[in-house]
Amino acid sequence: MATPPADPHLPAVHLRPPRNWINDPNGLVFHEGHYHVFFQYNPHGPQHANMHWGHFRSPDLITWEQLPVALAPTPGGDDADGCFSGNAISVDGRLLAFYSANRTGRWWQPVTTAESYDGGHSWTKRPELLIPQPPADTTMYRDPYVWQQDGRWRMLVGSALADGRGAALLYESDNLENWVYRGPFHAGGLAATGDPVGWECPQYATFGDRGVLIVSDWTPQGGPSHVTVHTGREEEGRFPATAAPVPLDHGPDFYAPALLRAPGEDRWLLWGWAWEARDDSWAHEAGWAGALTLPRELTLADDGTVSQRPARELLALRGERVLHRTGNVTRSGPTELGPVSRSFDLTATLTPDPAGTTGLRLVTSADGTEYLDISLDPAAGRLTVDRGHASLDVRARAGAYSLPCPAAKVPAAPVELRVIVDGSIAEIYLATGQVLTLRFYPIGDGPWRLQAHSTGPGAGGFTVEAWDLDPGGIHREPLLAAQGQGDMTAR
Repeated sequence: MATPPADPHLPAVHLRPPRNWINDPNGLVFHEGHYHVFFQYNPHGPQHANMHWGHFRSPDLITWEQLPVALAPTPGGDDADGCFSGNAISVDGRLLAFYSANRTGRWWQPVTTAESYDGGHSWTKRPELLIPQPPADTTMYRDPYVWQQDGRWRMLVGSALADGRGAALLYESDNLENWVYRGPFHAGGLAATGDPVGWECPQYATFGDRGVLIVSDWTPQGGPSHVTVHTGREEEGRFPATAAPVPLDHGPDFYAPALLRAPGEDRWLLWGWAWEARDDSWAHEAGWAGALTLPRELTLADDGTVSQRPARELLALRGERVLHRTGNVTRSGPTELGPVSRSFDLTATLTPDPAGTTGLRLVTSADGTEYLDISLDPAAGRLTVDRGHASLDVRARAGAYSLPCPAAKVPAAPVELRVIVDGSIAEIYLATGQVLTLRFYPIGDGPWRLQAHSTGPGAGGFTVEAWDLDPGGIHREPLLAAQGQGDMTAR
């Protein structure tokens, strides 16, 4: 199904093909001068089915090239019903992908591999599964994540234990072929409701002798749920967390993030899947569903706080500065800040009225009835994003979502944030490292414009700058067929 060329909700600078379904980012790897981003992809329609691995690459995180589909199901093979999620490494001049082989009716997804010697243009699958069976006492098993540490190869696999807890299972290898199971690397607690929880897409980043484990919570009742981050220090193949798990992203539309260690520096990059927040019928009409977030930098502070910010390279996406306003606003009425495009990058410093809320409003209809609200609440110490009026189409999901902002409670203290809006995606970052990802679908007659607003008896202060985003670096091609899906010969 072709995507209407004028679809206003299609992101301009977020990675996704021009049509059809995508979900989890996979196989993030730097290889021979390029960042490679693979992703779950249905080349035949805007629904979760026929899972392939789509493929983009970039030399700089700005200019992206869409390459042929990397992995496709083999009819009658172990992955006949989908090449599901995993990761990739660069080793010995080749790309080696580890992924979940899906067959309908098999509750576990065994681990298998494919390799490429031409930068990901063509791939050869191994003739048999790498890890064909899950360990005993597991009820879910999928999504390998492989990395090298202290001269050995290590793998985490997402799982659910028979007692109902989510777990990341650890394997180790000296040669990438023979893997030894070491047991649960980390497991969650029992759910308060008693319902089982599984962990999908485990990701692990090291910061000196400390580690960050990211898992995507999945339940048999509801499917994908949310993403949590666990921090701690590894002790002989186990990862006892030193703090309670916390959300990685506070928005409703973020799942299955994947990590990549940037080459030549101690910097971790992260992409996530921003799923749709509208009825399936609307996505089918549009011919596409899902997008990847922009790349983020992940850091771990001395106090154990995990922080995120947009990758520094993204500043190069900024085009013309379209807005620069400083002033105060009262509850007597909003202050008009000026027009913005459908894809913009905004920085703001807000000083809230201590007795009310202060924030920004993105107005998307001429009469002002359609808008997205971002507000600081000093009493609650939170920043809230409300999409209850963000679409005049009832097929779009509503709801208000918030993230902690203790600085808002401090009288006269400015709060810095960055907001990147792209078609139907908003990524809102606090300077302290918390982030909220949200989808919204304006259908108003525009043009889009920004306002500052306040509800307190005093005044709220604001300084706002905004830049249009330049999508010229993303080269999306028509659907490209997979190549080289033969069996891997022994090496």
